[in-house]
Amino acid sequence: MSGDETAPRSGAAPGGSRRPTTGPSRPPVALLSGAGISTDSGIPDYRGPNGVWRRDPEAEKLVTHHHYVNDPEIRRRAWRVRLTGPARHARPNAAHRAIVDLERAGVPVRVITQNVDGLHQAAGLPDRKVLELHGTARLFECVDCGARGPMADALSRVEAGEEDPPCTLCSGILKSATVMFGQSLDREVLGRAVAVAAASGVFVAVGTSLRVQPAASLARIAAEAGARLIIVNAEPTPYDALADEVIREPIGRALPALLADLAASAPDGTAPTGRE
Repeated sequence: MSGDETAPRSGAAPGGSRRPTTGPSRPPVALLSGAGISTDSGIPDYRGPNGVWRRDPEAEKLVTHHHYVNDPEIRRRAWRVRLTGPARHARPNAAHRAIVDLERAGVPVRVITQNVDGLHQAAGLPDRKVLELHGTARLFECVDCGARGPMADALSRVEAGEEDPPCTLCSGILKSATVMFGQSLDREVLGRAVAVAAASGVFVAVGTSLRVQPAASLARIAAEAGARLIIVNAEPTPYDALADEVIREPIGRALPALLADLAASAPDGTAPTGRE
């Protein structure tokens, strides 16, 4: 959740040759998912017209590292949100399941997600095929000693009456194992995401404003490397001009249809590439 909100670097639209669709190494379909893919699961987005941070600017403090570690009341409020918020019991929706269907159809799939809800894995996508840029809310971690464990264990302590449960090993501050504002992305995870974007044959940005860097730049990296760039988002993004296709339809309907088309046009598991 760190990074500057910037537009893509200037430069010509991608051109040149596109990746071959045959050969021993099949270029994957890569998907960059943002908050919009999980709204049908009951998890509100943050930056949209009705996003959490537009309706309640104070809520952003709950995911800002400086405020979190220095203000016990912010931590107590954050634990209440984790305990009672919609994310705890959210289930995958049709868009998450469509990605799994594409992978099970034999198409090489990699997901790069800005979300921390774990719904891609809950839908059935293997962990090794999901890169979580902003970490995961499925685990807690200690700010001081780095210990980690299942978030369910920490929430059970909150349910038992601990408003701000400390680390059982060092008595340090616990938080979700997510990247808060003011923290840096994991360089290894980001490096793998860049490699996936550059190697993709089709790159689908779904449910993301493409305004938070460096995640947003993955769309440009993919397009300039020759991938077919498809953006599925209700609102315009800074990368629409680079895209081969922009889809404004609701994600729960648009993404399953799009991925079904990709699977149908690639019966041997090879994703189509290139501008039509």
